[in-house]
Amino acid sequence: MGAVYDQLSITERRKIERWRHAKVPVDEMARVLKRCRSTIFRELKRNHFSDESMHGSMAITVPRPI
Repeated sequence: MGAVYDQLSITERRKIERWRHAKVPVDEMARVLKRCRSTIFRELKRNHFSDESMHGSMAITVPRPI
């Protein structure tokens, strides 16, 4: 049986997006979130989300799970 992984929470996704805008290094994001740096890179590369509680330039889009 393979390893079990947790998906990033909406809170983690929000933090990553804020830190991305603040130009926080990926290694620092990974350390604070206790996630592998490759997880952060994948999130930055391909995942986007829409959060109505974030307004203006902070709003981003998320693909909905199927």
